[in-house]
Amino acid sequence: MPLNLLKKYPELLEFNQFGVDKRKESLIGVFKRDIADNKSFSFRGKQVRPTKKEGESSMLTLFNHLTTRSDEDEKGKKLRSRSFEMNRSVRLHWVKHHIYELKKDDVFVFSYKDRVDRRDVIRTYIYDDIEKYVIVLEPQRSGTDYYLLMAYYLDENYGVKQMRKKYKNRLEEVY
Repeated sequence: MPLNLLKKYPELLEFNQFGVDKRKESLIGVFKRDIADNKSFSFRGKQVRPTKKEGESSMLTLFNHLTTRSDEDEKGKKLRSRSFEMNRSVRLHWVKHHIYELKKDDVFVFSYKDRVDRRDVIRTYIYDDIEKYVIVLEPQRSGTDYYLLMAYYLDENYGVKQMRKKYKNRLEEVY
């Protein structure tokens, strides 16, 4: 477990040898170090926070979004449940690396107007084109902070194409 705390980008976390409980313990250790207990977790001078969700711990919700994926039924409709996702989890420590913009080459930072629940929402994307990794931030209405919505590896065929299309139609400034 302590080995994962030593991993640096672009290495992947290792926990295939762990059971469910030890794997989660290892992931929580990385999450606390990089995000939950990190007082200087900010992007371009703005604090990065978890979204507020009624009735749940914000940090627990964020941890789940960074290490699990929404389940879908046989028709592709999203269900309310989530399942562990290896591709997100082994890259959990990449979030901090990209938020701090430690990698400059082949990383695209842009804002895009997404359609969410029948309304337009501006989201800021950090997209690592080489590693096929995306971090999604949403500027708070105040404009002083960001919400960290999710971070994931583009393992679907359409993912890269979709990111490039969003980048092509990006807003003029990064919000």
